Amino acid sequence: MAKKNKLKKLLVNIRNGNIPWYTKNKYVLASVLFLVWLTFFDRNNLIDQYKLHTQLSDLRSKKEYYADQIKIVKQEKQELFTNMASLEKFAREHYMMKKVNEDLFVIVSEKKKG
Repeated sequence: MAKKNKLKKLLVNIRNGNIPWYTKNKYVLASVLFLVWLTFFDRNNLIDQYKLHTQLSDLRSKKEYYADQIKIVKQEKQELFTNMASLEKFAREHYMMKKVNEDLFVIVSEKKKG
């Protein structure tokens, strides 16, 4: 309610020729126009800068995740090439390899519907 009264008083003052000081000051007008230009119309406006900042933070977190994954894979690789038992286990599990004198049975469990 108070905002409407202030707005009405401002409009009445403008109609009577009493323009507020901040609309006459060229520095205030230039600053407002500059801020509007930077916020909406510039090639590197603030809205796009915010979007790029969030995208950059997402990419940095992904970079961190993949760096951790690379460390894990390098450790697994080192373990595979140094330990023959782990190499044999990996070959049996992933490539279903077997020794010459043994049989391999693959058991596939059915998924329950429910």
